[in-house]
Amino acid sequence: MLTNPIEIDLSLRAILKKHLGPLKLRKDDSSGMEVSGTIPTMQGKQKVDGFYFASVIPKPKDTRLYFFPIYTDAEAFNDIAPELRKCLKGKSCFHFKKVDDNLKNSITDMIARGIKRYQNKGLLDKS
Repeated sequence: MLTNPIEIDLSLRAILKKHLGPLKLRKDDSSGMEVSGTIPTMQGKQKVDGFYFASVIPKPKDTRLYFFPIYTDAEAFNDIAPELRKCLKGKSCFHFKKVDDNLKNSITDMIARGIKRYQNKGLLDKS
């Protein structure tokens, strides 16, 4: 079980980095990591070079995962694991103080589902 926020941060970054291709890094430094799509699109009223997907932000007492698909397509994530749902604070921000293998698997599955959902909507490459 991971309890150190730095280890949790590294674990979440690794999960997202497995999806580089459909996702690209916008930022990856000590203050956090941000990934987006690679297809130019409109996000609100602004044209962007890729639709925002997720961020990992390390904090002193926890690590936060901002996961945009759960905000834009909430109905597709109604059935996420209860232990993952418990970490959701607000509409799209997960706070992780402890991550065991079951929770890590749930996070991995949720991210993969978000990728597939955004690919089906044409927001991410299908590579």
